[in-house]
Amino acid sequence: MLTIYNSLTGKKAPFTPLEEGKVRMYVCGMTVYDYCHMGHARVLVVFDMVTRYLRARGYDVTYVRNITDIDDKIIKRAAENGENITELTRRFTEAMHDDADALGVLRPDIEPKATEHIDQIIGMIQRLIDNKLAYVATNNDVFFDVSGFEGYGKLSGKNIDELRAGERVEVQEAKDDPLDFVLWKAAKPGEPSWDSPWGPGRPGWHIECSAMSTHCLGDHFDIHGGGQDLQFPHHENEIAQSEGATGKPFVNVWMHNGFVRINDEKMSKSLKNFFTVREVLGSFLAEEIRFFILSSHYRSPLNYSLENLGEARAALHRLYTALRDVPPADGAVLEDYREKFNAVMDDDFNTPRAIAVLHEIAGEINKLDKQSSEASALATTLKQLAGVLGLLQDSPTAYLQRAIGAAEGLSSDEIETLIAKRNQARKEKDFKAADRIRDLLKEQGIALEDTAGGTLWRRE
Repeated sequence: MLTIYNSLTGKKAPFTPLEEGKVRMYVCGMTVYDYCHMGHARVLVVFDMVTRYLRARGYDVTYVRNITDIDDKIIKRAAENGENITELTRRFTEAMHDDADALGVLRPDIEPKATEHIDQIIGMIQRLIDNKLAYVATNNDVFFDVSGFEGYGKLSGKNIDELRAGERVEVQEAKDDPLDFVLWKAAKPGEPSWDSPWGPGRPGWHIECSAMSTHCLGDHFDIHGGGQDLQFPHHENEIAQSEGATGKPFVNVWMHNGFVRINDEKMSKSLKNFFTVREVLGSFLAEEIRFFILSSHYRSPLNYSLENLGEARAALHRLYTALRDVPPADGAVLEDYREKFNAVMDDDFNTPRAIAVLHEIAGEINKLDKQSSEASALATTLKQLAGVLGLLQDSPTAYLQRAIGAAEGLSSDEIETLIAKRNQARKEKDFKAADRIRDLLKEQGIALEDTAGGTLWRRE
C-alpha cells in the first residue's frame, strides 16, 4: 500500500484518497518573472514523478499547478525592464514551459493563472470578512486576522506567541497584529489593479493559491505540494484562509520537497547562488539533470555540484549501455521486478531505491547474450519501469551519441567519418593509422566498441 510522509502530521501513513481511485493534487508553481533555477526544476520533476507514479498505480489524477502572474517581484522586474507586465509574464511562462518540457515534465491537467481568478479571490476574501476572519484596514488593504483562526501554525509547528514576539508592526502598515497578513492590496500609482468592494487593488500572494486550488479541485482535496520553503508562511496561510472561508478541512496530505543546496547553502535567487536550468543544460543533457534530481529522495537536501551531476550522467550511461543492442520485445514487465519497484516507490516515493532496482535489472542484462529472449524481457522491464520515472525514453544509440551542449567537440558526422576512415585502415591492415584515429577519438571523449555488427560509439 502506498504510504506518504505528511508534513501536517510529521509522519508517514497509508494514502487513502477522498474519492476511491481518484486523486486531486495541487502544487504551487512558478512566479514568472525570471528563468527557472534548479530549485524550481526540483519541484517540477518531483511532482511530475509523483503524478506519473500515482497514474501507474491506477489512480485517476487531476494535477493542478498554478502560475503566479501578479505579485511584488513581477511588478518590480517589469519596472526595472521598462516592460509591460503582461509581456513579461508571457515571456517567462513560455520559458518555464520550455524548461519543463526539456526535463520531461508532463503538462499539468490544469494550469490556472492568478490574474484569471480575480473573481474567485475577491469572493474568498469577502467570505473571510463575513466570517470575522478578515478586516479592511484604514489604508484600504484587507488583512487576515490570525488571532481569530484556531490552529494557526499546525502545519509548520510554529507557536503564535513566539512568532508574535519576534515581529513588530511596521509604521507604514495599518494591520492590527504583526502576524496578520495581507489578502488585498490597495492600488498604488502605476501598478495594475482590479475593482473590488474595498476599492481598486490587487490580491496578496497567499490568497491566490487558496482561491485557485479550491476553485479547481473543491474545498477539500487530497494532496498539496511545493518546496520546503513554502511551508511557512505560504502554506500555513493557505490553510488559515481556505478553512476559514469554507469551514471545511483544506488538504489531507501535505508534501514538501527538500532544498537544493550549494556549498551548504540553500540555492535561491535572494542569495544569488542559483543556477538556471538553461545554464546547466549547457553542460548536461536534460535527462541527466532529471536523473540527478531523482537520485535523491524528494524530502532530502539535493546537493548541487558538477561532480554529483557527473555521477548521474555516468549512472544513466550504464543503464542506456545495458539496453543497447537488445532487440525490442512487446512482452509484459517481469512481475518480480515490478513488485520490487512498486514496493520501494510505495514507501513515500523512494526514487533512489527505485533507481537501484533499475541498475539491478541492467546488471542482469549485461550477464546475458543481448540477442537472447531473456535479455529482451529484462530490457522491456527496465524501459517500462524507468518510464514510470520519466527515464530511459530515448533510444540507447541516440542518447549515447548525443553531444553535450551546443557545438561541443566533434559532431556526429565528423565522428562517423573518422570511424569510416579507421575501418578502412583496418581493412587495409594499416593498424597504426587505425590506432591513431582511435586515440584521436578518445581524446575527444569518444569511446569505440568493435562488434560483429560494426563499430559502435558513445560520448564519455
